[in-house]
Amino acid sequence: MEILYILDLVGTFVFAISGTLTAADKRLDLMGATVIGFVTAIGGGTVRDLLLGIHPVGWMQDVNYLWVILAGVVCTVLFKGNVLKLKRTLSLFDTIGIGVFTVLGLSKALMAGVEPVFAVMMGTISAVFGGVIRDTLCNDIPIIFRPTELYATVCLSGGCVFLGLEYLGLNLPLNYTITILFIITLRIVSIKFDFKLPALK
Repeated sequence: MEILYILDLVGTFVFAISGTLTAADKRLDLMGATVIGFVTAIGGGTVRDLLLGIHPVGWMQDVNYLWVILAGVVCTVLFKGNVLKLKRTLSLFDTIGIGVFTVLGLSKALMAGVEPVFAVMMGTISAVFGGVIRDTLCNDIPIIFRPTELYATVCLSGGCVFLGLEYLGLNLPLNYTITILFIITLRIVSIKFDFKLPALK
């Protein structure tokens, strides 16, 4: 579907920016920043496609993904000051990215015939595993394992909202929009009001 393709490119772009910003924080060189931007953008989708048995994985079937990632890296490098202002607004790029990729991954899993509960898991994997790879390569504790904020939980909640709206018969474009906005809003609210799961002691 055309809307899924557009969402995929948008998510890829914002995650490439997120990864490049992390690389900049770690003071990596241009090649290092490009690699981190790349794996952040396609890591989750790659893991999802491998689990679903999709070969070759999505980004290897369309060179536009490479151009979008490079555009994200270049925009971040050239306009880092402006981008950083947006980044400070509650991790904007990660927030947009997880909203888009949760919906995208869930939809692809459903189209592949996966049971809804596993489709929600695939949506969450799509959203968070690029960040896991990014943080691991940058020698940080992956954000989904930190007790300081909700992350994967937000994606799982959004996936449940998507399935609920689909059950009610809502048309797909509107379902996509509502679910993405729900995930973004929930993530922002959780950060603003310090909602988090209790840490194990």
